[in-house]
Amino acid sequence: MTDYLRIAKGLMQDLSLLHRPVAVCFTDAVPDGVPQYPERVPAGCRFWQEGATASFATSAVDHALCAIGTYTHNLQAGPAQQQELMAALQLFRELDYVREEDVAALPVLQKSPRYVLYAPLDEARVRPDVVLLFVNASQALLLSEAVQQVEQGHAPAMGRPACAVVPQVANTGRAAVSMGCCGARAYLDVLREDTMLFALPGATLEAYAQRVEVLAAANRTLSRFHQIRQRELAAGRQPSIEELVVQVQTL
Repeated sequence: MTDYLRIAKGLMQDLSLLHRPVAVCFTDAVPDGVPQYPERVPAGCRFWQEGATASFATSAVDHALCAIGTYTHNLQAGPAQQQELMAALQLFRELDYVREEDVAALPVLQKSPRYVLYAPLDEARVRPDVVLLFVNASQALLLSEAVQQVEQGHAPAMGRPACAVVPQVANTGRAAVSMGCCGARAYLDVLREDTMLFALPGATLEAYAQRVEVLAAANRTLSRFHQIRQRELAAGRQPSIEELVVQVQTL
């Protein structure tokens, strides 16, 4: 089994994360010892915040107050959730916030799971389908560089709804970034103005972590290089690359 404790510690250290990576798993059975989430939440995205501190299982009932999240995660929706979804979409249309073609393009999980498991990555009992990271711009830079090398492409940047980033990654097996949405920013304390979500596919998580480790070290060296160069240029000097490298190596 993949050593998720080691990977989580590495990501925390290399990216200087403030919050533990969150493992999200779609399953039809709950592993022994994983408790059901004990209370209701206003939106499914709230489970991301809770999942950074504790392991638990959720079902469609636990997502019942979030019609949009129930839809994007392809959970079994009852009549009340269907009615709420239609009412929400109608409001979005009236605001010209979501058009018909936008709804058709919204990522929806391909499978319909009975349960969604959440856990800090270092406590993951099963392989996650998606791993969520709360990041700032500098941390997203490193992850974007890692994704570019692992996938030979760029992670798409997504907007509303924030929960759509989970099926996007689960369905494609490729990383994606969510800028969040006004709903998620209302329900998640950790999703501050300077914070976004970076989602990685669990199946290839180790490859991303390996590149993040290398790129983090390289970025630290290059940051020192550019800081020294800026200082030298501001002082009226024009050092060569070789001279700057010597200065970096002596620090």
